[in-house]
Amino acid sequence: MSNIGFIGLGIMGKPMALNLIKGGHRLFLHSRSGVPQELTAAGGNACANAKEVAQNGDIVIIMVPDTPDVEKVLFGANSVIEGLAASPAGKAVAGKIVVDMSSISPIETKEYAKRINELGVDYLDAPVSGGEIGAKNAALTIMVGGPQAAFDKAKAVFELMGKNITLVGGNGDGQTCKVANQIIVALNIEAVGEALLFASKAGADPAKVRQALMGGFAASRILEVHGERMIKRTFDPGFRIELHQKDLGLALSGARALGVSLPNTSTAQQLFNACGANGGSKWDHSAMVKALEKLANHEIAK
Repeated sequence: MSNIGFIGLGIMGKPMALNLIKGGHRLFLHSRSGVPQELTAAGGNACANAKEVAQNGDIVIIMVPDTPDVEKVLFGANSVIEGLAASPAGKAVAGKIVVDMSSISPIETKEYAKRINELGVDYLDAPVSGGEIGAKNAALTIMVGGPQAAFDKAKAVFELMGKNITLVGGNGDGQTCKVANQIIVALNIEAVGEALLFASKAGADPAKVRQALMGGFAASRILEVHGERMIKRTFDPGFRIELHQKDLGLALSGARALGVSLPNTSTAQQLFNACGANGGSKWDHSAMVKALEKLANHEIAK
């Protein structure tokens, strides 16, 4: 049993932390919205701030929305870096690992890792894919950047949260992999939305079209899960549009820096922007289809 700190207990973080508790670990928890009663009832320990979490955790996991949130948790007031310090001189507790499982900037991740490494503490960036369902079922895909030795130490913890766990490379590479993932997901949502909208406008039953396509080369998790959401109009968030907008923003800013053109990623971002302009920032990202429906003046039939 390990002492694990977990900061960020929202849609994704809460079930991830619960799976770690079920796996037999002692958890020290903090969230800006408060620690859910379900986690303390399961045996988790609520902490006042990130500093207290880092003082108690041998592995400190962060699962918050965006790059500035991670920076604040790591380096702000009552932060992780303060909790890592064993003395006013700034020595860190040997053997601890900081694991950022948020989806943030690969460039900033490299800088954060350097600052944590200066204390003698390892840093892993380990963003995830799989959404709320994957988090609840401990079936997340986990893309890791960082040193092999730290990955090996943390792998048993990752295995309680995910199934497909890959050390992609050094610090920042896990986040780069997640950005690539989000490009693929966004473009697949767009493709599924266009296909079902086309079928519905043509007079076919979109539910039966989806059923037929699930047995062919077009089959995908996006068609399975988000195609069903589009047809049933269930857009309560598993993953909010505003978070996918953030991820595609990272992709497009990175593409500019690299001199790479991502035309379809730009289109997907514009469709998300249209949803946001219509009050949909907190809709599930499958609701991108609503922007396509407005362009077609047609809603996919239930």
